[in-house]
Amino acid sequence: MRKDLLRLAIQLIVYVVLYFLTALVFGPLLLWLGGYLAGNTGAVLVSAIAANWLTMRIYQDRHIVDLGLWWNRASRDNLGWGLMGGIGAACLVLLPPLAVRAAHLTPTPAEPGSAGTILFVTALLAAGAVGEELFFRGYGFQRLLAVAGPYATILPVGIVFALLHESNPNANWFGIANTAGFGILFGYAYLRSRDLWLPIGLHFGWNFTYPLFGVNLSGLRIKVTGYEMSWTAGDLWSGGAYGPEASILTSVVLLVLFAYVWKVPVRRQSSPLTDPPAESATCEPSPLLPS
Repeated sequence: MRKDLLRLAIQLIVYVVLYFLTALVFGPLLLWLGGYLAGNTGAVLVSAIAANWLTMRIYQDRHIVDLGLWWNRASRDNLGWGLMGGIGAACLVLLPPLAVRAAHLTPTPAEPGSAGTILFVTALLAAGAVGEELFFRGYGFQRLLAVAGPYATILPVGIVFALLHESNPNANWFGIANTAGFGILFGYAYLRSRDLWLPIGLHFGWNFTYPLFGVNLSGLRIKVTGYEMSWTAGDLWSGGAYGPEASILTSVVLLVLFAYVWKVPVRRQSSPLTDPPAESATCEPSPLLPS
């Protein structure tokens, strides 16, 4: 047992070091090429791919798709459920304040929206969701889950996910606490599906909806439609400069989203990293997994 824990610790350290080394090498170049938002998003995605690809080849002799990126019917279903949950949850946060006139949409003529801007931002948000899920729910998470179990994996990784958002503009304790809730939710989503498509769908669906309403996303100003959401309610409801993710509305909707992930008919796939051999025979096999 002690030898297994030592091996796991070494693998996790290598995984994290590879991620940050890649970010250190490519991050400045991507920031120079794409600016703050595109550069950071690109650095996260490239670093997550590199860390997962290398550790999977070194320790498992497997391909990166074996982390739960197979594309099959179950994957499509799980992605769809994730998108519906993420988009629906974001709307539950933002539509009621508009309905009761605690907020309203204000034109921003200096930042007009366009189809090209929406497509570009959508691609960036998709890349960001994939990169973050691949890093936080990828090799390190799955190895820890297999050895230490769900509680010792999902809770601490969710907290680390939140703490790495502390450097975001206007971050505060309420926003970080809600972000930890999302990190735990995405970990639970992986536990249910054993693929990355459900958490990617939830993550992207949420992130995609916020800029459409013109609200800050984790403290980041992303204007794409030519409108912004102006609040008459206080920071407890609006989240202030960090955005509604630092609001009590998000805290309540997070509970609804947990119930959604618990009850939705997720297609549980077979994971070569987290399923013990005896269990894998009872799980739905993926057509892209080696037999």
